[in-house]
Amino acid sequence: MKENDRSETAASYDSGTAGVNLPSVSVIGLGMMGSALAQTLLNEGHQTTVWNRTPGKADALMKQGARIASSVKEAITVSPIVVICVMDYGAVHEILEEAGELLAGRAIVNLTNGTPAQARQTDSWVTSRGAEYLDGGIMAVPQMIGTSGALVLYSGSEKVFQTYQPTLQCLGAANYLSDDPGLAALYDLALLSAMYGMFGGFFHGVAMVRSEQIKAEAFTSIVIPWLQAMSASLPLLAKSVDEGDHLTNVSSLYVNQAGFINFIDACREQGVSTELMTPIQELINRGVAEGYGTDGLSRLVELIQKPVSV
Repeated sequence: MKENDRSETAASYDSGTAGVNLPSVSVIGLGMMGSALAQTLLNEGHQTTVWNRTPGKADALMKQGARIASSVKEAITVSPIVVICVMDYGAVHEILEEAGELLAGRAIVNLTNGTPAQARQTDSWVTSRGAEYLDGGIMAVPQMIGTSGALVLYSGSEKVFQTYQPTLQCLGAANYLSDDPGLAALYDLALLSAMYGMFGGFFHGVAMVRSEQIKAEAFTSIVIPWLQAMSASLPLLAKSVDEGDHLTNVSSLYVNQAGFINFIDACREQGVSTELMTPIQELINRGVAEGYGTDGLSRLVELIQKPVSV
């Protein structure tokens, strides 16, 4: 797409005529997430072109108005903005390599899960071919795309984000982080870390009570208000981390070290694996051993940032 074409697209948004002059979008990759992205764009009135290495996956979308590209080259040439969502960054490069010089002038929005380093490398690779690059992290499952509950984080080309923000916003709440293309991937994985930690703790707790034939649903009715109450302490913990002041009058590492002994012993008595929890115990023990026993749990962040050399 020529530069003046991109400017006209941006102008149509600014003038409030986006409902009439929506940009055409190409979606590459029609797994569950890619299909949800394409479906949402169709629902919002975008002329949507799709391409997938397995052609049959596009049939349902075609019946709803999507155009099926016969090749990657066609998918890229028919739209000013190309959204790609595939298995990994290796597949991203393999697919876009087929387009060659046709990438020039396009806005590439990559919603494939990967690492910050991969995102930065892909940004360099794409921009060296004359295209603009925006990396994204989807914080939602496919069924949430297009709803108020979906969050999509973006980093990289601010120009692409600003130009196509109304289109990106229809996929979910669009949050631009930085012109560093690696930050969306970093936030994505960090948020997943918090989620998996919460789920892991929940699964471990369920396993403990199930050792006495207590139903998971009954236990969950108590877990939810407990976690909601505990989440109120997160801003205070974050402040302690940012200020480097970990002293506490609530629960020191000494107190947690003593409590974890009973915790681990009880699990063993109940025949429940401790493999999810012993790493936390080891981290607390390390904090005490390094002289931080009077500090609160916020001290663990600094310990995690300085892993023990093997």
